[in-house]
Amino acid sequence: MASLRFTKTALLGVVAPAAGKRLTIYDTEVPKLALRMTHAGARTFYVVKRAGQSVAWVKLGTFPDMTVERARAEAQKVLGEFASGANPAEARRAFKAEPTLSEFFAEYGARHGEKKRAWAADVQRFRDYLQKPMGGHKLTAITRDMIARVLSGAEKGGKSVATVRNIRALASGVFGKAIEWGYLETNPAQGVKVAGKKVSRDRFLQADELPRFFAAVADEPNDIMRDFILLALLTGARRANLCAMHWREINLNASVWRIPRTKNDEPQSVTLCPEAVAILEARKEVTSGGFVFPGAGKSGYMQEPKKAVMRVMERAGIPYGRSDANGVTLHDLRRTLGSWQARTGASLAIIGKSLNHKSQQATAIYARLDLDPVRQSVNTATTAMLEAAGLKEGADVVPMKRMGG
Repeated sequence: MASLRFTKTALLGVVAPAAGKRLTIYDTEVPKLALRMTHAGARTFYVVKRAGQSVAWVKLGTFPDMTVERARAEAQKVLGEFASGANPAEARRAFKAEPTLSEFFAEYGARHGEKKRAWAADVQRFRDYLQKPMGGHKLTAITRDMIARVLSGAEKGGKSVATVRNIRALASGVFGKAIEWGYLETNPAQGVKVAGKKVSRDRFLQADELPRFFAAVADEPNDIMRDFILLALLTGARRANLCAMHWREINLNASVWRIPRTKNDEPQSVTLCPEAVAILEARKEVTSGGFVFPGAGKSGYMQEPKKAVMRVMERAGIPYGRSDANGVTLHDLRRTLGSWQARTGASLAIIGKSLNHKSQQATAIYARLDLDPVRQSVNTATTAMLEAAGLKEGADVVPMKRMGG
């Protein structure tokens, strides 16, 4: 009976047996813990324990997906069950009943994830990064090394630091719920580091770009997308909130859009400049009582404006996307409003209030602000942008060019 002290290096160095044979090696630290290796190189951990006239082989997991440390811990649990008189067949059934990561993610979604604002993004991250390498593994078989390899693969694939951090955060959150619900005792994502530093973007539309931008928007053949992009700039609202904008949230007489729930899980009152009000009044003629930007999908509202934004930027001669150092995205239109507010003299507190930014330091300040100074700041900023684009002179509101007008 071969035996050695199990370590990762030692087990990786074991030579596979001849074809048709199996090799069994026992751990010197936990003598009932065995590793069985096939001629093809597959290595599986077992607890081998005599029970009466028979020998029970309780499968624990495959190496190296299951680490030596985890295998020893699981072996001690099984041996404890034997000592208490438990049936080894029940121990095997208990392991088989443990959910895989994919199975648990479905439970996670039903019990917790679907309540999150970013659930759709979580589903996409799980599908694209976690499901294939780890989805079929039992929860207890998933190791820190496995998660580290997933993150490393995403980094080598050119994904941004922010994306890699979001993958790690999703994994940590899922395993955290597994601990809370009694499936795990430790979180395998804990301690896994993400290399690199998240780079904060500071791109916004400059004065010389605004005339080209507004001209390109005016030439957009899809009137829904044209109005959407203009409102993204004039309100500074986040994409998800703008897509789901509903007429019940809008008070055109007061020039206010009341978003019931934002990314920060708090409501937000968005002040509407005169140009934004004019756009919404025109939209109300074709859509009323429902979503401002209706869509054919299950949600009932538009989902993805990316292609239209790309068309506009191409016509304007402005690079698009994060992959270009000077590229502009839809979110950069939100940053554009804030930047022009700052350029026209608004304080950081006013800008934070208008864009619904949230931080521990600023929350108390924001809470004391009403909409009047915010409205003045937004109106001043949008006026400055429109003047830079040649669409507004002095205090006069100049109707923006529309298709067919």
